[in-house]
Amino acid sequence: MAENPSPHSSIDNSAFDVIVIGSGIGGLVSATQLAAKGAKVLVLESYLIPGGSAGYFDSHGYRFDVGASMIFGFGSQGSTNLLTRALEAVNVSLETIPDPVQIHYHLPNGLDLKVDRIYEKFLENLTAYFPDEKRGIRCFYDKCWQVFNCLNSMELLSLEEPRYLLRMFFQHPLACLGLVKYLPQNVGDVVKRYIKDPLLLKFIDMECYCWSVVPAAMTPMINAGMVFSDRHYGGVNYPKGGVGQIAQKLVEGLEKVGGKIEYQARVSRILRDKGRAVGVKLADGRVYYGKRIVSNATRWDTFEKLLPPEEMPIAEKKWQQRYQKSPSFLSLHMGVKANVLPEGTECHHILLEEWEKMAEPEGTIFVSIPTLLDPDLAPGGYHIIHSFTPHWIHDWQGLSPREYENKKEEAARGIIERLEKIFPGLDGGLNYLEVGTPKTHRRFLGRVDGTYGPIPRYKLRGLLGMPFNRTGIPGLYCVGDSTFPGQGLNAVAFSGFACAHRIAVDLGL
Repeated sequence: MAENPSPHSSIDNSAFDVIVIGSGIGGLVSATQLAAKGAKVLVLESYLIPGGSAGYFDSHGYRFDVGASMIFGFGSQGSTNLLTRALEAVNVSLETIPDPVQIHYHLPNGLDLKVDRIYEKFLENLTAYFPDEKRGIRCFYDKCWQVFNCLNSMELLSLEEPRYLLRMFFQHPLACLGLVKYLPQNVGDVVKRYIKDPLLLKFIDMECYCWSVVPAAMTPMINAGMVFSDRHYGGVNYPKGGVGQIAQKLVEGLEKVGGKIEYQARVSRILRDKGRAVGVKLADGRVYYGKRIVSNATRWDTFEKLLPPEEMPIAEKKWQQRYQKSPSFLSLHMGVKANVLPEGTECHHILLEEWEKMAEPEGTIFVSIPTLLDPDLAPGGYHIIHSFTPHWIHDWQGLSPREYENKKEEAARGIIERLEKIFPGLDGGLNYLEVGTPKTHRRFLGRVDGTYGPIPRYKLRGLLGMPFNRTGIPGLYCVGDSTFPGQGLNAVAFSGFACAHRIAVDLGL
């Protein structure tokens, strides 16, 4: 080994069973699961608080979520309530507030539709716009339920572990066969068997795009089955105190069971010995060694920055040929007077004026108003509106400081003007505004180009192209949204459970 632990390390132990780079939800679920099994775990977080894109910041009496506030995984039944299960594993809990409507869509062709928490009411709302597709609508969404029921009937752990797969097959043979059937399929493959109306197909594209950032033809059916059904099963639930509480509680649980976390600890390199990952070196020169290393960074950051890019494993090169970085976001964090919001306003909205612009920068506008569920996040008489829209980092580079600020102001003005269609008087009721760009996301979240995660370069066969947690480097694992099953808090929690299970088997825990 080329490096030795630094004598000024703030942690007494220089060798760990597992070192986790980053404290996003995937990394924290891996860490807590392993620590609960008795592993000696260290989490290294480059920022001041945990959570990554599930973090928060406080300003002028407001508590803002960094990312979206539409949270799955807090149900009380089945096995897909992964956030609930992750917290319970380390003896912590979190109060949540149920959201009666997942999304209020404001779409072209006068399609103004609420996705109600009650499944039959949602189908009724959608069928009212497309009465001739009544049977097709039910058939498609019922297919999503078939996928969900398969997932929800079994313990969700590592698909890389043969004994687990064998056990699941013997315990749940029909569910396993159902998942195998849908694993190589995309939503577009399935929906067109039942639905023909072009406008309704565009709506299904938006149903997929709002969380996968790609249309139905490129969205895996497994993921859609989870999202389109769990919103009616476990439902969308907001954590009391903000989304950042999820990470805070996981850290509390991690420390309860003997794990450690260190902040402002930016990993600059993954150390190897004879090709095997054996430790990490921090930007300040400290070195820690571990039997297993877990990267909660994106795969681009892991294999192009923390490791020599010229030594990238072949499997990673092939993955980059199949997947590309999704755009980042332009985010507006607003504090507004309460009277700006009409009576009956829902928490989550999506605004799109032209179907053709759905996937373009600033085409689709996402809105979260978490204070409708938890008023304590804002001063009395005010609400939080978090609005965000896709943006590419290259549009924000090469600007002078003044050009950068002018561009932010111009973009924010355009977004607010469009949101006035939903919230008349928004501009006049604005009390606070913070604008974040892809450069902001890159800086504070440590994600290459501020990307939201990987998206397919072309149509792939469902989830078959997504890698699991083990990598081509012995001793190194990846966790988070660039591993199976992809993006979203519940999905990265799944990745965390799977990664911890695979490592626990490898360590004999």
